Amino acid sequence: MRCRFILIALFSILIAVGIDAKIATAQFPFYSQIKPPSLNINIRDLENKVVAGSVYLYGKPLFSIAAPRVSLNERLQNIQDNLANISKAYLQKSEEKLDIEIRTENGLPVIYINQRYLLTVTQEDAKLRGLNPGTSALILKQELLEGLQQARYERTSEYITEQIKNAAIVLAIMVVISGGVLYYSRFAKYSQESTLTSAQKAYRPISTLLEKQQKGHIKEVKRRLFQLVQIGIWTGGTLFILSLFPYTRAIQVGIIAFLKIPLRLGIVGLVIYVAIRLSYALVERLTSAFVQSSTLLTPETSERLQLRVSTISGVAKSIATFLWLGVGILLGLTALGIDIVPLLAGVSLIGVALSLASQSLIKDAINGFLIIMEDQYALGDVITVGDVGGLVENLNLRITQVRDAEGRLITIPNSEVKIVANLSSRWSRADLNIPIAYQTDIDQALQLIETVGLDMDKDERWEHQIIEPPDVLGIENFGERGLIIRVWIKTQPLKQWDVAREYRRRMKVAFDKAGISIPIPQQNVWLNSVSTHQLTASNQNHKY
Repeated sequence: MRCRFILIALFSILIAVGIDAKIATAQFPFYSQIKPPSLNINIRDLENKVVAGSVYLYGKPLFSIAAPRVSLNERLQNIQDNLANISKAYLQKSEEKLDIEIRTENGLPVIYINQRYLLTVTQEDAKLRGLNPGTSALILKQELLEGLQQARYERTSEYITEQIKNAAIVLAIMVVISGGVLYYSRFAKYSQESTLTSAQKAYRPISTLLEKQQKGHIKEVKRRLFQLVQIGIWTGGTLFILSLFPYTRAIQVGIIAFLKIPLRLGIVGLVIYVAIRLSYALVERLTSAFVQSSTLLTPETSERLQLRVSTISGVAKSIATFLWLGVGILLGLTALGIDIVPLLAGVSLIGVALSLASQSLIKDAINGFLIIMEDQYALGDVITVGDVGGLVENLNLRITQVRDAEGRLITIPNSEVKIVANLSSRWSRADLNIPIAYQTDIDQALQLIETVGLDMDKDERWEHQIIEPPDVLGIENFGERGLIIRVWIKTQPLKQWDVAREYRRRMKVAFDKAGISIPIPQQNVWLNSVSTHQLTASNQNHKY
């Protein structure tokens, strides 16, 4: 849709230009009134802070002048106005002859065109060319003669017809190149799509996920670059077509002048964006190489490694983003022409002052770095810090955020993490206390508890979550309700609750089949009276 709109706009320009090949400037007076902006192109410091600028004729740079920085724009505007009036009068009448005369006034050469004053050639103009004022005036005369004659020729039917053909050729090339880029981008996107096998869908190692994320970052960079190429093709082609005709050339210059600063900032932003994305891909590449080390691919550490890699990768990406954004700000200020050297000196002083005023932030960052490097805990771990605990949802150099059982998000400064209990580091344990009645055959009960654990360990659904066969420790205590049998089950991180719930369910089913009862609270109550008769109460059972 956008390409179609641009094509219609370009064809409209061509039709408007080619309606009458013999049009004159007088028929389009607004073109002669369009003045290009005062662009200090190729500005360079000369003696005594003298700078240079260009004078335009219908969008084309004709010649350069020099003046002190404070008066350059005013002088450029005066010369530009004089040249616009002279060219308008010259081009309105096809029979008008071109007479360029050099006079000497106050010891300096002065240029007149058809008896109209244009400019005085100053010493600064002569130094700009490395010549004397008289020789510089002769060169300016030749440049004016060629420029004005070319401007008249550009308004002939022969020239405009030729330029319409050139514009059509450029437009066709734009369409072909844009279509080729679009086809290549779609082909590259299709060829990079990979299909996962059923085994990979069921369980994908962390290295596979890292590789997928890395390809995603590279794919995003390519997509943005393809979009940039498309924008460059249509913008550059449109500006080139506008430059072919004298009636639209001033519009081209105005667009370029308007887009000068946004274009610089856009290039800086694009470079920083690509750098950030490539940094992400590099982080994923390094972490993937780290994971693929043979010493780390043991079943016991695979889940833990996934949590730690996710944490380190996220922190590394945050640091890379922060650094590149800082570089982008400095490059953006440089693109705007701001001297960043004194700015950096001021920022360093401000940084020292802030560091003294924010020592707690520095403590947070140092402790956060140690937490990550020492693997005290990572994203996805369940931890307890003091009186609070929960699932670690966010971890960076400054804070740790955990989600507790009630769904509250608790933020803990890293400097406050003194003693931490990690419930899911490398492996977890389901700690179960199973009660049985006192009258139960204890050996039969112990054998049944062990059998249920072994069967669950061999179950295809649970064998990956259980690291070692359940360990029946024996009678833990003589409780009020009965005997307490303690069982330990070593599981993957964060799987102890799921395993414990399933184990309890299976034990209830097994006890029911074996006729083993789970005890309920019991209490003996004795009632004594003051009379000679003594009543002995029988055992009464009370259910809670």
